Amino acid sequence: MLTIGQLAAQAGVTVRAVRHYHQRGLLAEPERDASGYRRYAAQAVVDLIRIKTLADAGVPLARIDELLHALPEAFADAIADIDRTLTRKIHDLADQRRRIAELTAGERLFLPVEVTEILDRLRALGAGERIVRIERDAWIMLVALSPESVPDWVAGKNAAFEDPEFLHLYLACDQALDWDPDDPRLPELATAMRTWKARQPDHRQPAQGTLSLMDTHVVGSSPAWQRLWELLSARPVG
Repeated sequence: MLTIGQLAAQAGVTVRAVRHYHQRGLLAEPERDASGYRRYAAQAVVDLIRIKTLADAGVPLARIDELLHALPEAFADAIADIDRTLTRKIHDLADQRRRIAELTAGERLFLPVEVTEILDRLRALGAGERIVRIERDAWIMLVALSPESVPDWVAGKNAAFEDPEFLHLYLACDQALDWDPDDPRLPELATAMRTWKARQPDHRQPAQGTLSLMDTHVVGSSPAWQRLWELLSARPVG
């Protein structure tokens, strides 16, 4: 007869594992003898080795009892089912690894290629990384909340970058990020932006909630931009 420690050593597991198998109902727990100890027969070694072999093979503990008592055909079917489950998990993990790897691509994980090309174009045109990040986050909102608007916005943005006046205004807004809200250049910039905007054709707008969220994000990026927005929103005099 074996003590719990001797049983564990024979099967190559810990005493804690044996007790866990008892709690899960996988291994019968003997009554205490007159000395107050639990004594295990040789059959417990066989049962424990079978449990450990199945567990080490990746069989979930919840299914081990079923397999221990299954007939050969049922055992084979159960193993095949477990194998299919593990295969699905492997595929899921492979997909997760792919997505983790894509995180190294930064903004390309969240945005379609036509939008990331706009961000790269901004950098090439001399825009600072701060305004590029602001633009990126606004695009993330648009893509997630109003994807049907993305093609029109992409086309409109690319067309605007072909306009030297727009590019001048865009880079001026970049510089204005750190201006004081009372900077006298802001009213001049607002007038120039309003004049350019008035000459542009209308294009498809996203839902009002999405547009408001994007505007709030952009305007909140800088006190100077907040002031610029107020100037742009004010009704022109005359």
